[in-house]
Amino acid sequence: MADSVERLHAAVLAARDADPATSRTARLLRSGRAKIAKKLAEEAVEVVIDTMHGGPEAVVRESADLIYNLVVLWVAAGVKPADVWKEMARRERLLGIAEKLPKQLFDVDPPRKVVALEARRARKRR
Repeated sequence: MADSVERLHAAVLAARDADPATSRTARLLRSGRAKIAKKLAEEAVEVVIDTMHGGPEAVVRESADLIYNLVVLWVAAGVKPADVWKEMARRERLLGIAEKLPKQLFDVDPPRKVVALEARRARKRR
């Protein structure tokens, strides 16, 4: 899978400078991140709909479209597949591949001392 995504990424990079009149990828990349993100969201919805109402073949086709549009978005955002694989490996080491990391692991700011502030305010009111 990783090899396929990396080959797709290389093809999308190569298509960046292609003629938008003949290259769907070049046209999509020139449309900007917002348009690419919208297209990615549309494909994700199609995967969901086909998962609920279609057969496995439809889910496979729409999933391939979703991955294509994700890679196009990566190129537009300057993300490389290796960046994503590195993050996946980091998560696997922390919690296992099937787990999603809790959001608090990404907090950059130290935790707030809400209780201490509340106590200080209560003392001022007295």
